[in-house]
Amino acid sequence: MTLPEHLTVRGPEDVLGFIPHSLGYWPVESLVAMTMHGKRLGATLRLDLPGPETLADPRGYARTVRTYLGADRNADGALLALFTNNGWMEPPGTYRGLLAALENSLDGAGMPVREAWYVGDEYWREANCTDAICCPSPGRPVQVIRDSTLNAEMIYRGSSVGPAPEQGALSAPAVSGDVRGAILAYEEAWAAQLDRRRGSRAQFDTILGLWSAALANAPEQALPANEAAFLRASLRVPAWRDAVLVMAAAGAPAALAGADTFDIFEPGCGLAPVGPLLPGRRSVTPSEVPPESRHDDLPSGPGPQDVAGADACQGGNVPGYGEVLLGLEPEIPDWHRLSSLDAVLAQLAACGGQPGAAALTGRGWIAWCQGKGSYAAVYLGAALDESPGYRLAELMLELVRRGTLCGWAARKDAAWRRFEPDAA
Repeated sequence: MTLPEHLTVRGPEDVLGFIPHSLGYWPVESLVAMTMHGKRLGATLRLDLPGPETLADPRGYARTVRTYLGADRNADGALLALFTNNGWMEPPGTYRGLLAALENSLDGAGMPVREAWYVGDEYWREANCTDAICCPSPGRPVQVIRDSTLNAEMIYRGSSVGPAPEQGALSAPAVSGDVRGAILAYEEAWAAQLDRRRGSRAQFDTILGLWSAALANAPEQALPANEAAFLRASLRVPAWRDAVLVMAAAGAPAALAGADTFDIFEPGCGLAPVGPLLPGRRSVTPSEVPPESRHDDLPSGPGPQDVAGADACQGGNVPGYGEVLLGLEPEIPDWHRLSSLDAVLAQLAACGGQPGAAALTGRGWIAWCQGKGSYAAVYLGAALDESPGYRLAELMLELVRRGTLCGWAARKDAAWRRFEPDAA
């Protein structure tokens, strides 16, 4: 993520004050690296600080950092901040070798380290300054960072610093026992209806249409129990779950083309599609739907073609599921709609179960697409706690643990920007 326009960095306390706003939280036991474009700040990267084995030979870790920062092709320098209380108060310091490896690696890639700092809970100081006059031990108070001009400006603009991912990522709207019971009851009834329609093209269109409507109206208040139940029931089917993710990022045509590619439709499935909202916006419960009605007996819900702005693909190209899920296509995803999807999935995850795991996996994927690997790992881990062995969560968590960057996050022109008005 990059610094918003028209903000001026006057000193290191401003740079360090920007980092928690860029990440969304105050990092702990972390290396934060930032690229530079001349005198301007570029992208921000956070990694866990390495353990003793890696510190004994940090060259591989340094190469990883260089690879990540190298995705910012306009970078001509770097800044480093080590957020830790350990090993820097007394020379030579636990991380002196790590800093040297990082400096050598980044210098060789044309991104020389211009400044580096240690930041603890109470004090911070320049990492390479050994002059006791200008850099007295233990350093300057961290409150100087919190009181910096840039930090105040970010707060004035509406930015906030939340809890660390493991503490705050899983916060979700509270669901009372009665509402939870109603949602789960409706969900089972909808699931029974949908199970007979897994091969229905008309049902697929209806599901995408209802999800599109939910994203277009991404509610701050809780979804009605009947609608939340239907959306949760649709997440039970992996092909529909994947189609929702693809549709949010790349549009309904990409979701439909992928479904055709995977041959999920059965020509003989003639049951009429079902859903909680039929034409006229009349709410329908699953008990009101004749389970064996044919297409000419029941009007369908909205299809994806009924929702304005459903296509995010550029130039008429329709990407495949794999390209979208890895962030390779489209060139720029629909970040606003992905933010809306995250808000809806947060509500659907609250009732747990296998649909809850699907919702948490979707949130993990969105966080990964945004370049927020720490949050992604928390969501995906929670999905596996909810439903052990949930395959998509396992695959995504492996990508996160390997340090694989989403294609969009690796490109400045496509990357999510936390501070844009329509960003989450």
